[in-house]
Parts: sequence; C-alpha cells; structure tokens
Amino acid sequence: MAEVSRVSTVAERYALALFELALEQEQLAAVETDLGNFAGLLAESADLRRLVVSPVFSAEEQTRAITKVLDSAGLGGLVGNLIKVAASNRRLFVVPDVTTAFRRLAAKHRGEISAAVTSAEPLSEKHIAALKDALKASLGKDVALETKVDPALIGGLIVRVGSRMLDSSLRTKLSSLKLVMKEVG
Repeated sequence: MAEVSRVSTVAERYALALFELALEQEQLAAVETDLGNFAGLLAESADLRRLVVSPVFSAEEQTRAITKVLDSAGLGGLVGNLIKVAASNRRLFVVPDVTTAFRRLAAKHRGEISAAVTSAEPLSEKHIAALKDALKASLGKDVALETKVDPALIGGLIVRVGSRMLDSSLRTKLSSLKLVMKEVG
C-alpha cells in the first residue's frame, strides 16, 4: 500500500510542476494534447509499455529509447522534457499517473469536474458527447471525461466522479443476480 501512495505522490508532484510550467508558458492545451498523444502511443504499443514499466532497463537505456520514441512521434517541449527527466530518474513508470493527475489539474483550472468512465467497448464521439451532457445536467458543471476500456464489464458503464461511483455494468448486474439466486435456492 505504501508503494501506491508513493507513486501517486511522485506523479502528483511531476503533474503539478508540469501544470505550473504550462500555465506560466501559456501552453496548457498543447501540453494536454501531447500527454494524450503519449498515452495513445502507450495504448498502442506493448513494447513501449514494457519499456515504461519494466525495472530491467537502466535509466540510460530508458532515456535513449524514450528519446527515440519521442523524436519519431514529434513530441518535444514540456512533455518531452518531463518524460526524459522521468526516464533519467528511473521514474518513467509514473508517467501514466502524471497524465491522469495533470488532466485533473487542468480540468479544475477550467472549472470542470473530472469523471472516469470505464466501458466494455470504446465509446463513440456521439456517446461521449451524450454522457458529458447527462453528467453536466446532473452535476451542474462541465465534465472532463477520462475513458478506459475493460472488456470484462461485458456491457454497460462504470462512471466515477470524485468519490461517487455509478456501476451499470452487465458484469455487476450478473453478479448481483447470482447472489440473489444463491439466496433463493
């Protein structure tokens, strides 16, 4: 448990430093886009994910490899520098958490509420827009969505806003039905 809090604390410190620099240099939108692009690269490449999380690679190996990836993807500036610093400090594994923390800070700065949505399949732009509208109507504020796909849900959604969670996944409904059936039988 101590490891989880230490990672999140490190990620939050990196995110706060990046956020303050982005604000100071008026690059908030560009940094958010670059972080999203890097997250996309991570999602697409198992090799890159392995490089990011594996303790087997030395700091020099991670820095060399990540520099090549960033250069080929055209990611530089503040995000490129942050990722290289994380690699040279053997903290490359916190970059996904930095992205999440940065998005929360940026959303708060814009007066938005962050919501994490997990679905069984990728959501279309139409569904994302409808979900944002529904959450805005319910919460009274604009909502920044972080989407994640978990095929184990079978269907439906899990929506987390702060400490509140709405679980309408088919997996949860089936589990509840299974429990009820055990009590009846």
